[in-house]
Amino acid sequence: MVKVNFYDNVEDDLLKFAVIISRTNGHWVFCKHRERNTYEVPGGHREEGENILVTAKRELYEETGALQFNIKPVCVYSVIAEDDSDGKETFGMLFFAEIKTFEEELHNEIEKILITSKMVNDWTYPEIQPKLFEEAEKRNFF
Repeated sequence: MVKVNFYDNVEDDLLKFAVIISRTNGHWVFCKHRERNTYEVPGGHREEGENILVTAKRELYEETGALQFNIKPVCVYSVIAEDDSDGKETFGMLFFAEIKTFEEELHNEIEKILITSKMVNDWTYPEIQPKLFEEAEKRNFF
């Protein structure tokens, strides 16, 4: 079982991840990792000493090839997964980005990006990612 919580803020050093709900020209942007058959929201781990906004910008570029974009924090989210992290609450920052331009080629573990008007059904993290979208929508980000 996975529990997802939302907060306006937490202590900065608790933030381990940045996840970026992304759109371009009115369409959603999802990533497909080379080793998976599912889709996910761009995002990843914060590097030591890195500002969480820098993490979000880096991950957005690495996973989508986004070159020009506007990005804003939505809120803090946390995940409690009984089978992961010993059931401890782990925190990340949720962002929303409007991507204006993309690099032509991806250079990492992401096989492709999907730009679509519809939400995907085959999520990599089905117990987490749809809830992030719901929260961002509640907070009027789209």
